[in-house]
Amino acid sequence: MARIQFDLPPEFLFSTDVPIYISHVNQGGHLDNALLLTLVSEARVRFFRWLGYQGELDIEGLTLVVGDMMAQYKSEAFYGETMQIDMVPADFNKYGFDLVFRLRDKASDREVARGKTGVVFVGPSADGGKKVSEVPHAFMARLSARQQPAH
Repeated sequence: MARIQFDLPPEFLFSTDVPIYISHVNQGGHLDNALLLTLVSEARVRFFRWLGYQGELDIEGLTLVVGDMMAQYKSEAFYGETMQIDMVPADFNKYGFDLVFRLRDKASDREVARGKTGVVFVGPSADGGKKVSEVPHAFMARLSARQQPAH
């Protein structure tokens, strides 16, 4: 199987530090691949809080859901290390966008992983369920106001 190739953008908009706890480590002694997603999810929630939202359940009256995820591992990460997680929104469409991420060990600057999470906005439907909704204009305005890159 060919390896996934994923190029990073030249700059990131947001950065946060997340420590690796013992619960993130697998039997091999390094960051478990499935638990990488928990670190990315934590950073994603912090990104939306940085934009002024309480989380992903009420962004201008809509909920954000993950539609897909892609990750490319670059090196191992270990208990006690702090991951610097950088993020930037990209590839906007009518209903959502990709949130591109990069994890690096804060102390050594070693890249651990990169990838993107595809997110879409959903709101209530007429039948009481949920339906895909357009990206709110107010969200885009908040994002535009924060467009000064972190790196």
